Amino acid sequence: MMKIVTVVGARPQLVKAAVVSRIIASHDGMEEVLVHTGQHFSGNMSDVFFREMEIPEPKHHLGVHSLPHGAMTGRMLEGIEKVLTDEQPDFLLVYGDTNSTIAGALAARKMFIPVVHVEAGLRSHNMRMPEEINRILTDRISDILCCPTETAVRNLHAEGFERFPCVISRTGDVMQDAAMYYAEKAAGRSGIMKEIGDDPFILCTLHRQENTDDAARLKDILEGLRTVHEKKRVIMPLHPRTAKVTATLGVKVPVNTIDPVGYLDMIELIRHSDLVITDSGGLQKEAFFFGKHCITMRDETEWTELVEHGYNKLSGTTPDGIRGAVEEMSGRESDFNIDLYGQGRAGERIAALLEKASAKS
Repeated sequence: MMKIVTVVGARPQLVKAAVVSRIIASHDGMEEVLVHTGQHFSGNMSDVFFREMEIPEPKHHLGVHSLPHGAMTGRMLEGIEKVLTDEQPDFLLVYGDTNSTIAGALAARKMFIPVVHVEAGLRSHNMRMPEEINRILTDRISDILCCPTETAVRNLHAEGFERFPCVISRTGDVMQDAAMYYAEKAAGRSGIMKEIGDDPFILCTLHRQENTDDAARLKDILEGLRTVHEKKRVIMPLHPRTAKVTATLGVKVPVNTIDPVGYLDMIELIRHSDLVITDSGGLQKEAFFFGKHCITMRDETEWTELVEHGYNKLSGTTPDGIRGAVEEMSGRESDFNIDLYGQGRAGERIAALLEKASAKS
């Protein structure tokens, strides 16, 4: 029996894990042990995803959160190492680019446990982003690199990964698997649109550290959103980090804010929105999956193919940049029927890679 320890901690990782965990559970020769680091610890940011997406409860919960990067990563590393010592898995599986990701990969690598990185090869080329550091280091110490796009594969080859003892595979993006699987469930189970009402709206999320922890940058973003909200209402599920920072600064979020929402509610918000504005990585793709144009309040993106095909526009963080991007993208028409992310088969491909690697060991 192949044993896989999967480490999750943040909301996007729970969405991705829902896909792969379901595939693993369908294989008789695979056993998964789920570890939740606690990185996102509020009910709306974590627990609700387990309930809605029918993910098995974690066997291990480390409860590590609300700490600086070094302390958080260190405590996660310590906790995951103990779990791996107890469980003795065949593989360690991590998702994305959070502190949970790098902590899991480091713990396994030092114990000579093969590391599988789902969403490998992404690059923003902005080393001021903690996520960029996490993803680069995780890729370098991983044994199986599951790339969501051809661009991600090219990034790894450009960095010389073909010379390293690892497997590089374009599996597609598990986020598309999730979107396709849960869309119907969301339509039947989410009640968020009764709360939102029928008036047209733009969906907005704002949480990335480079935006929230720079007071001048944050105030520029909020001013840009204010001018957009004057013409069409903007609805923002307010991330705990953004709520905390704006309260500390004593500034008002000048749009309609709601509490953080679960994945099914978020799907419905995307589907009913006229446009998406975000600084998230995952939401850029989710907008595409549901046929919505997106504006990204950053200077770069890991999902360059969305920009190249005209589905996404980088606005930067200035008020004029945000306002201008909204004006440009509001009237745009695009054909969203294009295969960029694997057409919903990424989970199956990842499981096949695990079976192949296990057979060789």
